[in-house]
This record gives sequence, structure tokens and C-alpha cells, in this order.
Amino acid sequence: MQSSTRWLGAAALLALYGVTPPIEAAPPSNEALQKQIEALQKTVEVLQKKLEAQPVVSAQAEKNTSDAVLPEEEAGLETATKQDVEGIRADLENYKYEQQRRRDTATANTTRGTTLGGTVQVRAGWQNPRTGAGSTALSSPRNSSFDIPLAQFGASGSLFKDYSEGKNLDYRLFFAYAKNNPATNNSNFNLTDAYLRYSFLPTVTGLEEPKLTVTVGQQLIPFGLEAQADESLRPTIVSAQFVSNLGVGTRQVGAIIRGDYKPYVDYGFNYRAPLLEYALGVVNGSGPNKSDDNGRKDFLGRLAFTLPVDYNSAFRELKLGASIYSGKKNLNSPTAVVTQGKTNRYGFDIYYNHAPFGATYEFAQGKDDALTSSNKAGGSAITSRGHVLTAFYTWGEQWVNSSKTQSKYDDWWPKSHQLFYRWDQWEPNRAVGNDKVTINTLGYNLFFAQTTKLQLNFNHYTYQKPATSSVNEILAQFQYGF
Repeated sequence: MQSSTRWLGAAALLALYGVTPPIEAAPPSNEALQKQIEALQKTVEVLQKKLEAQPVVSAQAEKNTSDAVLPEEEAGLETATKQDVEGIRADLENYKYEQQRRRDTATANTTRGTTLGGTVQVRAGWQNPRTGAGSTALSSPRNSSFDIPLAQFGASGSLFKDYSEGKNLDYRLFFAYAKNNPATNNSNFNLTDAYLRYSFLPTVTGLEEPKLTVTVGQQLIPFGLEAQADESLRPTIVSAQFVSNLGVGTRQVGAIIRGDYKPYVDYGFNYRAPLLEYALGVVNGSGPNKSDDNGRKDFLGRLAFTLPVDYNSAFRELKLGASIYSGKKNLNSPTAVVTQGKTNRYGFDIYYNHAPFGATYEFAQGKDDALTSSNKAGGSAITSRGHVLTAFYTWGEQWVNSSKTQSKYDDWWPKSHQLFYRWDQWEPNRAVGNDKVTINTLGYNLFFAQTTKLQLNFNHYTYQKPATSSVNEILAQFQYGF
């Protein structure tokens, strides 16, 4: 039985490989058959191993072959023709032309880096008793009015930008609208700021480095706190009385050097407080947009000392300042003889801002020569004096450095709120007496953004003169910048 099985297997293998035994051949012996069967078994085992490995290799090769496609076929693209390339070039030229046309027709071009900006204030006011101020007919006084007290527009930027050290040459050119005169029914749009500013010391080496700049042109003068602040940055709707009455808030034409010394820096809070701040200048003294009206120049100086404490101290940002302004002015006598008299200003101020609490105090005094009976200056100098005390409480995130350094889109900033009280007293002539004017103000400021705020002020005017009654005034003002 076993022998028959071996014969059948051998015959099957021979038939499989196309080998047919000869019909007439003599049957082989058992030993020969045994050797042939063993050789065939070895051959079958070798072929079986090859057949087992062949399907895997074939499948992988087939996969690789199917994946090996051309880049154009893989991206679903066809080979670009010459017309296709020329069409793309035409579309690109049309796009470049459109972009250039838009820039030429819808973009303001400058030869220097320029930033356009401005500030507009819209005010509504009510007062009791009624007033005739600003009216052509005093017989028809009013209780309320809408006004545009400020509208300014201008440009600022750099004429020379020093990228290595920051010794830049900057400029500022601004114009402002003035309320019209009821008698002429005309409004004015005058030049306010027009100056060049150069930095002598590097400004990109770190906050620890001192600053030193010179500003030449028409500008605000460094006297006190409020007078040297731009109108858009002043905390109250009505400025301190001494600012306008002493003329220290008036812009002058000249050259002013400003700098500081030994600043204390805390990078963790982005805090910088110079130990000393100083300013020295020489100006015409005749006011804005005017040439000097006499042969003398006016001189000014300011020195401010900040308490050298760290950021966490309770006395942080406690600053003491002193200001002086000395000049000459023309005194026109009845005989048309022009005489020059002294006009001096002295000031002292205290600034303290430790969020959320803060307070400021300013003292200012002026001495102006007046004509004597002989039409000469001297003798009867007029001494005027002003005091301003402001206390405020601020809450919100707009002035927090961690919030200010975050990325903001457009003009979005966290809202901040501020409540304040101000006591403002002005004495025009100390020799006369009974002429003091005191303004008590309760106010609220809502800051929507760095350039946008809503202000509400309640003012109570008290006059020392018995014949003048007190006045109550409510003002609401919305200010926005761009």
C-alpha cells in the first residue's frame, strides 16, 4: 500500500512539471525510485518556500508600482502649455496694476514716516443763573449750550530714525480750531504745535539710560503739571484758573532742553522714575504764531525730584517740582510810549499717584509790572496767585501695565473709571482783596480707550465779591481721538 502511494505521488509530480515516463521503458527498481522520490521531495520543498515568499513580494511590488505616479497625475494637473503660462503672466500684471492704482488713488503718500492724528471734544453744558457769554445780545441770556471746545488735527513722525542708538530727529505739526467770535461770526483754525525734537542720548539701550532732548519751534512750556499737558490729556473739563490767567498754558516759540538723571527702573512692572527731571529754555514770550514783540527774550526752567523708592513702596511716584518763568512785556502808556516791564512766574507742585489713589497740588504766582503815574514801569507790580488741589480714585485695567502690554485690536481697551474732587482758587490781585474766585468740582471720567473718554463735571463757582452771586454749572463732554 505504501509503495502504491509513492508511485502515485511521483506520477503526479512528473505530470505537473510536464515529465511523462516512457511507456516502453522497464520499470525501475525500488532503490532507484526511492532516490528519485527523495530528490523530488527536496525540490518540492524548495519550490514551496519560493511560492510562499512570492505572493508578498508581488503584492508589495504591485503597490509600489501603482503608487509611482507622475507629479502631474498626483496633483490632478495637466502639463501647462505656453498659452497657460502667458495667461498667468497677464493675470499677474493686471493684479500689479490694480494694486498700484489703489495705492495711487486711495492712499496718502508721504516722503517720511508720518502718523496722522487728532482730537475732537463735544460738550453740553448747563448753568444757573443764566449767562450771556458767547451771545451777541446780552438781553437774551441762556442756561444751556452745545459746543465744540476743541478740534485739532496734525501729523507727527521722524525725519531721521536712528536704528542703532535711537538718536532720532522727530517732528510734530498740529492745527486746532478756535471758537468763533460772535461779533464777526468767524471761526479760526490756527497752528498750535510746530517743532523739531532731537535726542542727544541713545534711547534704545534700555530704560536705565538718562534722556536728553532739545525741542525747537512752537510748543507748550514746562511749567507745573497741568500747563505742560496737552489739552486732550487734562483731567478736568475746565482747566485750572492760573493756567490761562498767568499765560503759562500758552504756547511759545523758542528752544527748550529737557532731560532726566539717574532713573530708577523696575522691568517687572515696566516702571521708570528718574531721580531728577530738568528743563531749560528760551522763548519769544509773545505767544503762538507771533514774532518777538520786543528786544528781550524770556527764560524758563523747571526741576522735579522723585522720591527714590522701589515700585512696592507706599511713596511710589511722589514727585516734587518747581518752575520759574522770567521775561519782559510791553506796557503801552496813554501817550503811546512803549515801556517794557517784568513778567515773572513762579510755581511749586506735588504729584502723587499710587493706584488706585492719587493727588496733585499746584501753587503758582505771577508778578507783572504796571505803569506808574509817570508812565514808567515798576513800583506798583501786580501780584496774582493760584492754588489747585486735586484728589482722585481710579479703578479699572486700562492703566495697568500688564493689560497695556497685551495685544489689542483696533482701539479696544479695558474700561477704566475715575472719580475726583478739585479745589481751584484764583486771586487776580492780592493788593485789592475781595477778588478771589473759587471753583469746587466733583467729576467722573469714563475711559473707553486711550483716546476716548466721557467726562462729567459739576462746578460750583464762589466769588469773594459780595455783589457777585455764586454759579452752579454742569458739563458733559465726550472726547475722541484718531
